[in-house]
Amino acid sequence: MRIGIDVGGTHTDIVLLEGDDVLIAHKSLTTADVTTGVKNVLAHVRDNGVEMHEVDAVMIGTTQFTNAVIERRELSTVAAIRLGLPSGRGMPPKLGWPSEISAALGSTDFMLHGGYLYDGKKLSDIDDAEIDKVIADLKSKDIQSVAITSAFSPMNSDPENYVAQRISAEVPNIALTLSHRIGRVGLLERENAALLNAALLSFADRVVNAFAEAVAEFGLSCPVFISQNDGTLMESQFVREFPALTFSSGPTNSLRGAARLTGFDEAIVVDIGGTTSDIGVLRGGFPRESNMVVEVGGVRTNFRMPDVQAIGLGGGSLVEDDGKSIGPKSVGHNLVRDGLVFGGNMLTATDIVVAAGLAEVGDKSKVTELPQSTIENGLSTIRQILEDGIRMMKPNSDPLPVILVGGGAILAPKEMAHVSEIHAPTNSGVANAIGAAIALIGGEAERFIDYSNTPRQDALSEVKSAAESVAVSAGADPGKLRTIDIEETAIPYMDEGATRVRVKVVGDVAKLASGREVN
Repeated sequence: MRIGIDVGGTHTDIVLLEGDDVLIAHKSLTTADVTTGVKNVLAHVRDNGVEMHEVDAVMIGTTQFTNAVIERRELSTVAAIRLGLPSGRGMPPKLGWPSEISAALGSTDFMLHGGYLYDGKKLSDIDDAEIDKVIADLKSKDIQSVAITSAFSPMNSDPENYVAQRISAEVPNIALTLSHRIGRVGLLERENAALLNAALLSFADRVVNAFAEAVAEFGLSCPVFISQNDGTLMESQFVREFPALTFSSGPTNSLRGAARLTGFDEAIVVDIGGTTSDIGVLRGGFPRESNMVVEVGGVRTNFRMPDVQAIGLGGGSLVEDDGKSIGPKSVGHNLVRDGLVFGGNMLTATDIVVAAGLAEVGDKSKVTELPQSTIENGLSTIRQILEDGIRMMKPNSDPLPVILVGGGAILAPKEMAHVSEIHAPTNSGVANAIGAAIALIGGEAERFIDYSNTPRQDALSEVKSAAESVAVSAGADPGKLRTIDIEETAIPYMDEGATRVRVKVVGDVAKLASGREVN
């Protein structure tokens, strides 16, 4: 049996799965300290007679690290070390960052010689005297966290590894993030990703400890995994090193949960919450990934993130102009207090569908006086918003099935344009927790390859091996790995006509210490 938990902004959801069967599904309000909310949903499972020692694993999806960046809290001071001189002098670390988050991380930045080009040629030699000065400065300022970035380190990580070894030998307790382990090719965005990750390391220790204590309190001695942003899992120890890989794991879990609930591998998923609707695309049962630069808290990064469009329509979206305008303003998690059907005085999208007789939520007598024109306009506006969002996310002109999940799925009409069929499966309200519970361990690697010098199959094997190494480090069973995506993109502007190769693999969770498989 597995427990899946998703900690959202409004609700903390939990499911207990045995194979494909959902034995328990429950929602509870998210608490200010998050951990209490996790304990509340675990108590619900325990109180339903579950023998907690029989649970094989707990999978948790959390928005805590994303929220920490967005809200500029729980961030540590970080020293940025970049190896790339003489290139890049005019583009220092944290270039273009919002001033408040840049200030939170501090202004200790170093630009050193070193690094390689994509083809393996040296950009410049590492200067040990420069590294000595960096180490002395780190000691004098008592810096606790460092992000190290080298030019084209996904191609050759030796410079980052060398500097990390030098620093660790002199400052043993310092926390290090090496950019080649967290971001893709693209120096500035990869450096930004490494810096955000380094700023979260101390907070990650506290979060992982809190989750472990909450789980242990309920007699669960099984492993705890955390969802990451590509639809796979990380062992809790891995999260201590790479907390930023959890960014956007909520929408990803919803997409994976939708795939499990319907059996569809190719579909549009619309996750409607209290404030927004997240629209994503399933490809092969996994979220379609974005190839665009992704901003997190105003910082440009190149994480592997799901291609998800958030639109301002949710159950708590405010209705204005006689129903002709809905959202993006919302009462959010205060819907149960402010919505008309709950005794409040704010007209929301939920009130519209209840008044139309399309949902049974709250007290319908509270909306019997709504003008029919407002109801009709509101339903039309909701339909138009969703149809526009779906059309923008479709991979081509062919109609695709749409899977509705989330507590606000009651807003969606029974028929929409550009759609072949609409499904609102049982337990769709906790699809995010189901997605967390069924997730596999994943790994990804990326390289620039010159096929004129390296046979294609040899190149693909090399990148696949690197991706498998990442997956095993994250907790995958090395004997149960499979490749789910190979992406080859020609780069015509490079002299040798290099090809960007990206490989993603997934695998089952490794055996438990007891020898039982996680089932």
